[in-house]
Amino acid sequence: MVKPPVPARTRLAGRRIGEHLTAWRKLQNLTAEQVAERAAVSRETLRRLERGEVTVGLGVLLDVARVLGTLDRVVEALDPYETDLGRARADQALPKRVRR
Repeated sequence: MVKPPVPARTRLAGRRIGEHLTAWRKLQNLTAEQVAERAAVSRETLRRLERGEVTVGLGVLLDVARVLGTLDRVVEALDPYETDLGRARADQALPKRVRR
């Protein structure tokens, strides 16, 4: 089975995330080997993540973010209730609590 091509915006986002992770690592004076070891991933997997390869698993991204101290920021970035739209639609989109 042939996989469909990865959309250009997705590839670009992967590269940017990889660049950001590399910058965080360097700002903390950590080597790639140190981060890979602490995240329990191979150095090659970390290298792929830092290059922005989108096939690297979500768990790897989250483990590396944890090691770099940015995990909470990653989670908060996706919190819909931190956006105007999410707060405005929260009452409409979510089911009401069921009484027992």
